[in-house]
Amino acid sequence: MQTPPPLPANVHFDPAAVEERLRDALAQGRSLLTEPEAKAVLKAYGIPTVETLVAATPAEAREAASQLLKTSGSVVVKILSPNLTHKSDIGGVRLDISAADEAERAAAEMLKAIEASHPNATLEGVTVQPMIRQRDAYELILGITTDPTFGPVILFGAGGTGVEAIGDTAMALTPLDLKLASDLIASTRIYKLLKGFRDRPAADLPGLALCLVKLSALATHHRAIREIDINPLLIDEKGMIALDARIRVEDPAKHPAPPPAVRPYPERWETKEKLADGSEVFIRPIRPEDERPYGAFTQQVTPEDIRLHLFTPVRELSHQFLARLTQIDYAREMAFIALRRAGNEDELVGVVRLVADPDYEKAEYGVLVRPDLTGIGLGWTLMRHLIRYAKSEGLKVLHGLVPKENLPMIQMCRELGFKVEADPDDRSVWIVTLDLNSAPIADLISRSAHPLRDFLGRLLGR
Repeated sequence: MQTPPPLPANVHFDPAAVEERLRDALAQGRSLLTEPEAKAVLKAYGIPTVETLVAATPAEAREAASQLLKTSGSVVVKILSPNLTHKSDIGGVRLDISAADEAERAAAEMLKAIEASHPNATLEGVTVQPMIRQRDAYELILGITTDPTFGPVILFGAGGTGVEAIGDTAMALTPLDLKLASDLIASTRIYKLLKGFRDRPAADLPGLALCLVKLSALATHHRAIREIDINPLLIDEKGMIALDARIRVEDPAKHPAPPPAVRPYPERWETKEKLADGSEVFIRPIRPEDERPYGAFTQQVTPEDIRLHLFTPVRELSHQFLARLTQIDYAREMAFIALRRAGNEDELVGVVRLVADPDYEKAEYGVLVRPDLTGIGLGWTLMRHLIRYAKSEGLKVLHGLVPKENLPMIQMCRELGFKVEADPDDRSVWIVTLDLNSAPIADLISRSAHPLRDFLGRLLGR
């Protein structure tokens, strides 16, 4: 229940670039990406990788080395093959090459030797990379594996060629946030070194946690990815860089991937909407780091409004209570928040929530809008978004309680197709019920107009 810090604003993913690489590999019948392809996938998710040039022939290796040696003291030449992954084990890596001629000779020797020892392998040439020298850097391994029960799982630990002998690794379920990533790092023995000792400064631990979150996102966004092996990832106090990467893929249409044990953040339900007053709101699923703005939002509404939104009276909005509202299980409940730009920050101005029954057939909803923003269609917009989500989840019934004096809300429910009935146990509220399988629902939730705004206009004589 600890609140994770928010991700930096500049974090950006490029899933389209990744999907293109995966489609190309699968179309060619390959289960392994080449090293340059794997590094391009990591780069699309902001994971830093060493510059890698592809050379199909020894002569091209000379040209690539000549280019890189202008800014680097030496280069590394590696064999390039979709069939051979552990390159150092078969003599497919030459380090610390300081001359272009030497790079050409190394490429020619490697290609000849590996062609003889692995006649069935497909050799596409070599890669040439700058030799990275970081005197006090640590070698780490980061990875993804797919468990048949738990789905994508993240691996972290001490890396390098002796990773199996050292045996200092730990695993965690996806998806990760910054807090869970930090906990994963701290569960290994190498963490004691990474946090600094004697005259050695601490490594970039915040950057490393963010790198693990990015890797987790890569695993959950792309179901064709079944394994990722980043080894080594060099890290020191200035940052980190991946020197080598291996990615294994499978066609999810032919071999469906097991889903993550914990349903990840559903990005596809993010949207921007225009309200009746011309303003724009950003609607997205709630996240654990929303605890602070959620707490500020609840300070601006009445206790009765909160009760009807959360389905229970609330005496104290403690950290534990707010964490329960923001750290939700997306597989059992959902909350969408509406954010509006105010100065340099986004302020939370509305929230709609549903909690499903154990059979995942019926769900109770609650909607709460900041009092000064009623009458501009915000509640309508949030409800329409929630109904779309409930239908996509296969829920059958959405129901809730509405105070009888809340005429605009009752009118909105009727416009959305809810059945409105008196509560036999409480004369002060209506019970509203929506059959999500009824035919007109799709038309109602796709309207761009705001019946609530129109109703208020009629009510006020405007």
